[in-house]
Amino acid sequence: MNAFLIVWHGSKALPVGVIRASAWSLAMYAWATNAKPARRLEENLGRVTGLTGKPLRAVTRHGMASVARYYAEVFELGRMSTDAVNARVRLDGFELVEEAFAADKGSVAVLGHNGNWDLAGAYACQNFIKVTAVAEILKPREVFDEFVELRQRWGMRILGHEGASTFRELIRIARSEHTLVCLLSDRDLSGRGIPVQMWGQGVRVAAGPAALAHSSHAALVPVFVHYERLHGARKRAAKSPWGTVMSFGAPLYSDDFLSEGRVESMSQAWATQLAEAISRHPEDWHMLQRFGWIDA
Repeated sequence: MNAFLIVWHGSKALPVGVIRASAWSLAMYAWATNAKPARRLEENLGRVTGLTGKPLRAVTRHGMASVARYYAEVFELGRMSTDAVNARVRLDGFELVEEAFAADKGSVAVLGHNGNWDLAGAYACQNFIKVTAVAEILKPREVFDEFVELRQRWGMRILGHEGASTFRELIRIARSEHTLVCLLSDRDLSGRGIPVQMWGQGVRVAAGPAALAHSSHAALVPVFVHYERLHGARKRAAKSPWGTVMSFGAPLYSDDFLSEGRVESMSQAWATQLAEAISRHPEDWHMLQRFGWIDA
C-alpha cells in the first residue's frame, strides 16, 4: 500500500493532537534539513518577498508550519463537526460577491495554493453555495479517490482533470447549475499557460478560469485563503488555535474586457489580485513545487 494511504488510514485512529504534532515535526525536519520541498518553497518565497538570508529562512519556516497545519486539518476533516468548521472559517469581502452568487447560474472561483482550501470549500457548501472543483488525478488512484470521498462527504463535487472533456463539462455546469466552480490555478500544469506579471516578474498561470468564465458567461471570482490565530469562545468552538479566512476579490466579467485578448486580460486581472493577497500572507502560500516563473 502507498505510504500516504497508510498514514491516511492510520490517522483515523490517532488523537488530533498526535496528528498535529507529527505533521509539525515532519515539516520542521524538512525545513531544518533543507529538504527539496522546503528548498523549493524558499526559492519561491524569495522571489515573492525579495527577502534573503535569515529573514527568508524565517518566512520559509512559517510557511512549512502552515503546510503542516493544512495536512493535519485534512486528516482531521473527516471527523470534524459542522459547528467546528463554521467556527474555524471567517468570510472577508463577501459583500463583493453576493450579487454574483445570487444568480441562477454558476460562478467560477480562481484560487491559489493558499491556506486550507478544503476547509473553505466545506464551509461554503454548508453555508452559501455548493462547490464543484477539479482535482489533479494523483497516483496511485486510491489517493485521489480518498481525497474525493472526503470532499464529497462535505458536499463538494470533484471532477478529475482529464483534459477537454472536463472543460466541456465545466461549461455545462457553470451555465446551468447554481454552483461555485473552484479552480486552483496559480500553478500551470499544462506548460502552455497564459503569461502574466506577478510581483513584477513574468509568470505562467492556468488559462482555465478566464476561459471558463468567458465561455459560460459567468462571474470570475478571485478567492484567497489564509490562516489567523483564534482566541476565546471561537477558539473553543473551533477546537483549534487556528482559523481560516476566506477572502473574496472583486468579480471579473468577460464583457468588461476588450474582445481581443480577453482571456489574457482577465487572467492578468485575477493574477494581480492573487499576487497582492499572497504578498500579504506569503507564509500561507504552499508552493512546494516548481512554479511557473518564465525565466526559470
